[in-house]
Amino acid sequence: MAPNPDWVKALKPSGPQGSELLQAERAKSNVAVEKLTELLFTREIIERKHRILEILKNEKVFDKSQNYFAGRIDRFETALARAKTLANIKAKHNWTLEDYRTASELISEPGPYGLHDSMFLITLREQGTPEQHELYLKKAEKYEIIGCYAQTELGHGSNVRGLETTATWNSADKTFTIHSPYLTASKWWIGSLGRTANHAVVMAQLVIDGKSYGPHPFVVQIRDLKTHKPLENVHVGDIGPKFGYNTMDNGFLLFNKVKVPHNSMLARFSRVDPQTGKYVRQGSPSLIYGTLTWVRSTIVMQAGGVLARGVTIATRYSAIRRQFQDRDAPETETTENPVLNYTMVQVRLLPLLAATFALHFTGKAMMNLYAENQKIMSQSAADSSQRGTGPEETRSGSDLLADLHATSCGLKALASTTAAEGLEVCRRACGGHGYSSFSGIGTWYADYLPTTTWEGDNYMLTQQVARYLLKSARHVLSGKPPNNNTTTILSTFLSRSDMGAAFDVLGSDSDLVSAFAWRTAFLTFEAAKHRDEQKKPWNDLLVDFYRLSKAHSQYLVVKSFYEALESDETKTKVDEPTLKLLKKLFRLYAMHTLEQEGSEFFASGAVTVRQITLARTVAVMKLLKEIRPHAVRLVDAWDFDDWLLDSSLGRSDGKVYEDMFYRASELNPLNEVVVDPYPGSKVLFKEDPRRSKL
Repeated sequence: MAPNPDWVKALKPSGPQGSELLQAERAKSNVAVEKLTELLFTREIIERKHRILEILKNEKVFDKSQNYFAGRIDRFETALARAKTLANIKAKHNWTLEDYRTASELISEPGPYGLHDSMFLITLREQGTPEQHELYLKKAEKYEIIGCYAQTELGHGSNVRGLETTATWNSADKTFTIHSPYLTASKWWIGSLGRTANHAVVMAQLVIDGKSYGPHPFVVQIRDLKTHKPLENVHVGDIGPKFGYNTMDNGFLLFNKVKVPHNSMLARFSRVDPQTGKYVRQGSPSLIYGTLTWVRSTIVMQAGGVLARGVTIATRYSAIRRQFQDRDAPETETTENPVLNYTMVQVRLLPLLAATFALHFTGKAMMNLYAENQKIMSQSAADSSQRGTGPEETRSGSDLLADLHATSCGLKALASTTAAEGLEVCRRACGGHGYSSFSGIGTWYADYLPTTTWEGDNYMLTQQVARYLLKSARHVLSGKPPNNNTTTILSTFLSRSDMGAAFDVLGSDSDLVSAFAWRTAFLTFEAAKHRDEQKKPWNDLLVDFYRLSKAHSQYLVVKSFYEALESDETKTKVDEPTLKLLKKLFRLYAMHTLEQEGSEFFASGAVTVRQITLARTVAVMKLLKEIRPHAVRLVDAWDFDDWLLDSSLGRSDGKVYEDMFYRASELNPLNEVVVDPYPGSKVLFKEDPRRSKL
């Protein structure tokens, strides 16, 4: 594309320049941005990110100038080139696993090695024997084989026990036959499978002498290691374009009675004795349960940063974008008003800004809890081999593991839903330009959306939280003493239920947390009454269980945010003005949530109607006004590099309109094409420089 003519380059946006507006915004605030950034991430993580960022910026393959213009196949080709380059850089610089994960996050797009680097390696490592580590894991770590994790099927997603792919034991030659008996048994949505992987960990129903032993993992080669063509009786391919995630080759996979050797079945926890053909359990399969908890905990940890990207873009642009005049402004004030000054914009963006910090601190608490208890869980998790298939089965390992599991399920659902829905709010808050890919929000939103479904559909996961809370309620009702935070808040509610609550939610932060706990306890005992006393069917209570899980998870977020701000670490890392502002963000998140869920708080007796009304009309509006001057500096604390955001609207220097025009006029390949617009002509493009380059 020819560069803009000089007279176009000389043009500037009218009125105050974006750089001047952002500079003025930052001057309004006394937030210690660097200290706040260090509180969020630690100095070590910040330095690692900046070091790796410089390496990526200097690699031509990571140039983002054509990201928003490329089609599906071109995007996948570029993503594959980036994945290969990243693997080579990792080896060249002797990167740690954390270095590599940081680089992947900075690239900010799903890559064709995504499932190889995550679920394939994790599953081999966690569920394989030492012999299988030699056979598969070491090769996979060196990219000598490329794998994926094939669980979800065309007809079954969340219900793993209902998978239709079979693995039948053949005692005669000591092999397994992997077979897809129905079209709905086709593995589907499997990342890295479509065109990249040559091996797959296949979850299949183990069948021995006609008896099914449930889903088990099998390592199966699906493509030739030299030609990369599918093996005989293996039908595999890409499932096609999606709403997002189009740099990833999600695939389908069908087997027609494919035989695999005995050592294909990952055998750390269960195996088939090759001599007797008997099914043998060994070790502690509940460790797998812990791995799933880690994955969900990671999603919670990342949700704050995911949402923060959209909030950063929308906040910066709202400080620059000017629309209309304030009806009550003095006559001498004739300029248009920055839209961030309008309370209708503030009430959409600032609670989301508060949510970014709330989710981040909750994620840190979740990861710390997981790390502290992983060793204990590994030692004490009970054998769950007898676990039934009913929706209310509670024999899921130790009480500690069940508590952590329920917490991770509920928070995963709440955090990922908050982030996904919040990104769309941010896009719409950017007005018409939010619809442009150059906003940097749309593609990010589309790529993040699957998180609300994978690792447990967010609606289905709430049943597991409710099941755990019902068990906790029965524990308390039976007269047993509290043994964790959940049973403590339930016991407190039970002991005070006759006298009721009197929480000063408008004046006390600790009372605000207690009100959220009270609401959770109320809904828990209501659910227990419906289930245990009134004997209502499980299906009739699913909507109530969803609300219960949401309430419990919101309580955990509010509690984690409050405790983080009361910790010595926070008080020593940030100055007093910044800490006071963080506490205002806490109150905004909690008050806004309370007002949105007002009917449940009132029904529980935690607050009065008057308190709910004041929360909306006074507390929230006052907090919006107090936080507004600090909004730009608060998003600056997330330390997003412009290269990472890849957004015209969210540029840190405020050159919004200059960048949008440059991308549209100079980077857009469609502007190189000369069309023939007349219907009488069969010619479509008179000139197409792309074809001359082929």
